[in-house]
Amino acid sequence: MHEGGGIVGNAADAVTGRASTRLLPLVITLFFAWGFCTVLVDVLIPKLKATFSLSYAEAMLTQFCFFLAYFIVSIPAGLLISRIGYLRGIVLGLLIMAGGCLMFSPAASMGWYPAFLAALFVLAAGITIVQVAANPLAAGLGDPARAHSRLTLAQAFNSVGTMIGPLFGSAMILAAGVAEPEAGLSAAALEAFRVEQASHVRLPYMIIAAVLVLLAAVCWWVRRSPMPSVRPVGHGDYFRLLGHPRLSLGALSIFLYVGAEVAIGSALVNYLIMVGATTSEHAAGNLISVYWGLAMVGRFIGSYVLRFVAPGVVLTVCAVSAGCLGLLAGVVLEGLPAAVAILSIGLFNSVMFPTIFTMSIDGLGEDTAGGSGILCLAIVGGAVVPLLTGVVADQVGLALALLVPVACYACIAGYGLLVRMGWLESRGKQAAAPGQVP
Repeated sequence: MHEGGGIVGNAADAVTGRASTRLLPLVITLFFAWGFCTVLVDVLIPKLKATFSLSYAEAMLTQFCFFLAYFIVSIPAGLLISRIGYLRGIVLGLLIMAGGCLMFSPAASMGWYPAFLAALFVLAAGITIVQVAANPLAAGLGDPARAHSRLTLAQAFNSVGTMIGPLFGSAMILAAGVAEPEAGLSAAALEAFRVEQASHVRLPYMIIAAVLVLLAAVCWWVRRSPMPSVRPVGHGDYFRLLGHPRLSLGALSIFLYVGAEVAIGSALVNYLIMVGATTSEHAAGNLISVYWGLAMVGRFIGSYVLRFVAPGVVLTVCAVSAGCLGLLAGVVLEGLPAAVAILSIGLFNSVMFPTIFTMSIDGLGEDTAGGSGILCLAIVGGAVVPLLTGVVADQVGLALALLVPVACYACIAGYGLLVRMGWLESRGKQAAAPGQVP
């Protein structure tokens, strides 16, 4: 039994039948695409860290710039989509993503770290627009009672992308090795070294850009298909929506979850080498796919389990389990057991994002686009928590820095418990109560 009512307010708002059958696979493809693009940052980090001789904190600026886009773009994206519709917004987002991918070519030619950060920001800006549209669209394409399960299924294919992405990135970016510049190089020699090392990044992103343009063309072709209803929103609506504790605390949980997930994924290559699970950056990069592959498996399982088990219960159990594994990896275990523990966190990360997301927008109806914008803004946690983890790692070591995401998981477990206990009613339930105004 699920807490709350339907994600899109009522059955009349959901798109069913042939339109849902045709559009849902396309929307699921979008989840795959941005998962694939997002996880490549985990592979980029060890390459850029070595090439530009960065500290952990400086290397985490890649994630900071990437996820900062969510904070800057999410609200404008929600405003835009509420006016031009889901599919047109998705087309625009895909084209911006392709533009960000193309920016990696001049960044590699310059061998300049800030140029890579700029390319990552533009790529993430496009992903933000796509995500603000695709999450509520996936929830609304069908029976509202199955929204939790449907969005978790879509997120499972997002995890397929995050599992395949590291293998692609490792083969294209890390296979040639990770080299640091020798001490005493002249300025010209250092510049030439960085350009040569950065050139390994160019081709994979050119391939991705071509695929994104093709996907945008398909979305443009079906742009007139029936869509869930969406009400135009203004800036004032966001402040009004934040007055709903279930949404505002859900946004905080999204902030903490994405931050914890990204912090662990970003540290994996260096952590696995540090504990002796492997001595090769290429092999460690391949092991990232295990982390994300377990998330994929967990989401397929979760899409079934959430048909029968309350999402608040599922979220609490998964957050507690992930926190315990992080504690073991950071404080207790060493060697192969530590590697197994940290990789296994991916299994319990699996259902957190879609479960938090659907619980947070439960009952918003035509305000769903605005609620989605707020939740996607909270993805900026992927910028803040990894940077904080990097700063802590520079001070006390990478293992103890895992206590930062452990604290995040503890807070997420609290949100799941509050929802399960009925202390954070959805707006749909509030509207149903006598004497209350939605």
